[in-house]
Formats: sequence, structure tokens, C-alpha cells
Amino acid sequence: MSAVNMPLPPMPHPDHLPRRMAVVVFLAFALAYFFSALVRAITATLSPTLTTEFNLSAQDLGLLAGGYFLGFSLTQLPLGRWLDRHGPKKVILAFLSFAVLGCLAFSWADNFHGLLAARVLCGMGVSACLMAPLTAYRRWFDVSTQLRTNSWMLMTGSLGMLAATLPVQWLMPIWGWRALFVMLGVMIAMAMLLIALLVPVWQKATPTADTPKAPADDDGSYREIWRSAYFWRMAPIGFFSYGGMVAIQTLWAGPWMTQVAGWSATEAASGLFLINLAMLVTFWLWGLITPGLARRGIPVERLIAWGLPLSFAVIGTLVWLGAAIGSAAAVGMALLCVSSTFVALAQPAVGMAFPSHLAGRALSAYNLVIFAGIFVVQWGIGLLVDAGRGLGLANVQAYQMALGCFGLSSIASWVFFMLKNSSQGR
Repeated sequence: MSAVNMPLPPMPHPDHLPRRMAVVVFLAFALAYFFSALVRAITATLSPTLTTEFNLSAQDLGLLAGGYFLGFSLTQLPLGRWLDRHGPKKVILAFLSFAVLGCLAFSWADNFHGLLAARVLCGMGVSACLMAPLTAYRRWFDVSTQLRTNSWMLMTGSLGMLAATLPVQWLMPIWGWRALFVMLGVMIAMAMLLIALLVPVWQKATPTADTPKAPADDDGSYREIWRSAYFWRMAPIGFFSYGGMVAIQTLWAGPWMTQVAGWSATEAASGLFLINLAMLVTFWLWGLITPGLARRGIPVERLIAWGLPLSFAVIGTLVWLGAAIGSAAAVGMALLCVSSTFVALAQPAVGMAFPSHLAGRALSAYNLVIFAGIFVVQWGIGLLVDAGRGLGLANVQAYQMALGCFGLSSIASWVFFMLKNSSQGR
């Protein structure tokens, strides 16, 4: 082939970061997300201690853990506008200051309502820790890198949840849970300093054929997001399946092991460690394979359609076995969470379905769906467990009923996704 006929290499996008800077930016954002995930998941490990110290019912425990996600959900719509207008760096630094205050308030709380208010504040404070980097990656990274970094951000979150299990259990007799939350506040402040020093200033996007300039009449509304058939196709699985996966990983896996399988608090902490380690490896693998799948033209929707039903089979098995699962309880919960990770691919897909000037709003709107689902499932399982006990069911049976109801809701959301997937194009 002559030099004249040689294909020209693709021109780099003017907004894409050099490789070394991209790695530094990823690591700075990932550290903040690590601590946000640790704060999110720590209630599962602390649930026996908090239940005893504050005499919490299952409903109280579900509401306490769900308070984090309630605070998270409350900020998502304004967060999306601020990300598109002010950029990820300014927004995440402003939000994380509230996370520091929330951690300190939790350490000082002396009753359930104080704990709940502090958890809501923590949720609000860390609510930009994933949306800010994903918004930045939408402009600064190419498509395949976005899929990879999304999975690896979730892997970092799993590492934070891993740190919330056995390490927290080991430190509890030494420091106590109040000192742990003070240290979390200090570490989040250190992550803020790194972001302030290392993340570039947000500039206006450079228009190209693939990323057109934002329209002059863009008023910061969510109009285009709410009108999107693709967004609503993905919403129910985000609410029930994605939300339920996180609700179980961050709270109900622990009580399932202690109150259904009969494990001790220390054994349950080891089980949570296994679950979060399995999630870490799973998201690492997703980060490795998703760029190749994208290059082969295998869409996210097909992966969700084929893969998510695996989680329904696991839920059915857990409900059927109940207490008989015994020493395999952690493995069962790990399989449930891992088989649900197919739905995590929906989040970057929603972000990439919209122009870059709408990325913050699209991602935040979908995150609102997910975290509203986490709150509803987390609290709802607690309500159903208490309701089952009130109807005279044994403790194990009440948990089986609650998990079964969640499974039916998740199946219904997948059926909706499949029906819309077959009737509409992306």
C-alpha cells in the first residue's frame, strides 16, 4: 500500500487528557470514592453494635442505613445542573465538606434521630463522589476508557466496602465506632486536598462533529432527560436491580448471615469481607473486558438481558434454602451481588446516550433513580421483616418473605426492560 493510500490515524479529541494526567485524575477521584463507599457500607458491620447500643428494630436499622441514600437522592437533580455549569472539581469539593461534617456529627450522636440526621448529611456530602468523575470522564476520556474507568471506579467502591468489613471489626475494640467516624472525616478532608491539587480546572467543551457545542438556550433543565425513551427503559432495572444489589451489599447481607444463617457478628464481618472482595474482583474484570466488548459491537443492553436473570436464580435459591444455607450464606450473598453487576453497565450507557453538555444531568438523574431504589429496598426489606414478625412468622421466614418480594420486583423491572428493548431502538 502506498503512503498516499495509508489511512490516517484518528485525530485525538482536543478535550481528552494525556495518559499520565488521566491516571492521576482517576486516582484522585477514586480515593474520594473509596471513602464514600466506606462510609456507605460501614453500617452493615456496625449494625450489631448500633442495634444493641440504641435498641434498634429492623425497621430502624433499615431507615438508618437508608438515610444515607435518602440524603444522596435529595441532591442529585441540583447536582447534575451544577456539574454541567461549574464542573466536577468545584462541585465535589463543596459537597465533600458536608461529608466531613456528617462524619463528625455521627460520632457525636447520642440517639437514633441524631444518627439518622448525620447519615442523611453524609449521604448528601458524598453524593458527588461518583457523578463528578463520571461527568469529567465523559469529556476527558474516550468511549472505551469511560466504560473501563466506570467499572474501576465501582471496583474502588468495592475496595472501600471491603475496608468497612474486617478492618472495621478489628479496629472496633481499639477505637470504638465514634473514633472511627472522626478518622473518616479526617481522611475525606485529605482526599479533598488531593483533588484540589491534582484535578484540572473545568473549561468549556471544545465543539467537534461528535461533541457539538451546547445550545445557547440551554437553561440547565432536565427536559431532554425526562423525554428520553432510553432513560425510562433503563430506569426500573436501575431502581430495583441496581438499587437492590447495593441495598443488600451495604446492609441486609449482614443481618441475613446473623439472623437467618445464625452467624456471629465476627463471622458476619468475615462474610461481608468475602462479598466485597468478590465485588471488587468482578468490577476489575468488567473494566478489563468491557472495552473489548464495545469494540466487538456487543451492546450493554444485550449483556443486561442475558446476564441479569442469573441474579433471579440466586435469589430464588436463597429464599428456598433459608436457614439451611448455613455456612454457605456469604457465598450465596456474594453470588447474588456478583450476578447483579450486569445492571451496573447501565449507568455509563445512560451517560453516553446524551451529548456531553448534558452528561452531568443524565448521570445524576439516573443516579437519583438508583439511590431512590436503594433507599426504598433497604427500608422496605426492614418493613417487610417487621411485618412478617407481626404476622407471626418466625425470624427466618420473615427474611425469606422480604427477600422474595424484592426478587419479584426485580424480575418485573427486567421484564419491563425486555419489552421496551424489543419495541424501541436506542
